This record gives sequence, structure tokens and C-alpha cells, in this order.
Amino acid sequence: MPIPQTNDMPSLFPLEHPLVSCHLTTLRDKTTSSSDFRATVHRLSMLLAFAATRDLLMTDRSIETPIQPMVGKMLLNRIGVVPILRAGIAMVDAMLDMIPTAEIWHLGLYRDEETAKPVRYYDKLPPGEPVEIAFVLDPMLATGGSAILACEVLQEWGVKRIKMLSIISAPEGIERLQRQLPEIEIHTCAIDECLNDRKFIVPGLGDAGDRIFNTTGR
Repeated sequence: MPIPQTNDMPSLFPLEHPLVSCHLTTLRDKTTSSSDFRATVHRLSMLLAFAATRDLLMTDRSIETPIQPMVGKMLLNRIGVVPILRAGIAMVDAMLDMIPTAEIWHLGLYRDEETAKPVRYYDKLPPGEPVEIAFVLDPMLATGGSAILACEVLQEWGVKRIKMLSIISAPEGIERLQRQLPEIEIHTCAIDECLNDRKFIVPGLGDAGDRIFNTTGR
């Protein structure tokens, strides 16, 4: 379950659970295969989704069980799942397992290796009414640049409530996102020590995209 919020970090929700700790160990291990890495990202994403959706609004729905009529519940709001390409794709299926009715919108961002700043190269947001709640997905919240750009694009679209879901986060990325967009909720499985001089999370897990898609050349 999420650690209770503190007054100085009201939008930060780290996820503490024995299963999270065990799956994180598998994810960090450099000997974990690409297929096992993807499966572990899926499991951790489901746990994050469970925690991050606990406050969603519901409405009544009348149904009939095999025994008698009853009033059940269903989600009230339109929900969007927004993976930041490419690594965020690995978290999508877990979100759809939990919320089959969610809409999927893609944002293509990459980090310039020289400046470490995000570059936007693709988005597929529709011109019509925005979703009411958006879950931005990226396994790593490092510098915070991509997360901020993604959230700003969604706000320009008109999304009123945004939640950032990252498996591993750096303090620098959290601080930057909270400073620039304090209204964004951050849900994460782990807050690591820091960023190194290459802007990689320490101890981290390496490059999530390379490990997900097995593009390390090994």
C-alpha cells in the first residue's frame, strides 16, 4: 500500500510491499533476461496500477446475477493511458488488464544524449474531448524532463487530472516534477539514490528500453 503522504510531498506515493521488493530485485539484476525483464515490468505495473487507482470515482450499475438482481459498480470517468515511447509501452498491457476500458494515447519522446533534454517527435492525441484522468507511463523517472513534457502536452489537450506512474525514480526527477507541476501525482515503486554524471539512475537498472526490447547487442 502507498506510504502515507507527508506535508512537504503531498503528491508523492511510493509503493511499499514485499512483492514489490522481490520483483524490483529481479528487475535490477543485470543477468535477468529480456523476456523476464518484460514480465517483471508487467507485474510491477499491475501493482502500481492497483495503488494508483484506489481513488477513482464509481457509479451504480444495475445487473442480474444468476440468483437475483443487484446494484453493482462501474468506473465513472473516461480514463486514458499514455505511455512515453518507447519504454512506457511495456507498462500498457498491465494497465489494460486492470482497466480494460481505458483509452491508449501515445507520446514519442527521447532523450538527447548530449543535453539529456527530452525531444518530442510523435503524439497521437485526438482533437476532440480529452479524457478526464490520464496515467502517464514510463518505467524510469530520471531527470524528469520527459515526464514534465508529457504532462504539459496532456494539460494543453485539456486533461484535468494526471498521474505519473514510474517503477524507479530519482530524487532529482521527483523534485523537478513537483517543483514545476506540483498538481501531478507521482506513483513509484522505488526512490533510488541519485543520478550519475550520465543522468542514469543509481543504483537503477540500466537502460529500461534496451532491456525491455533486447537492443543492447547481447
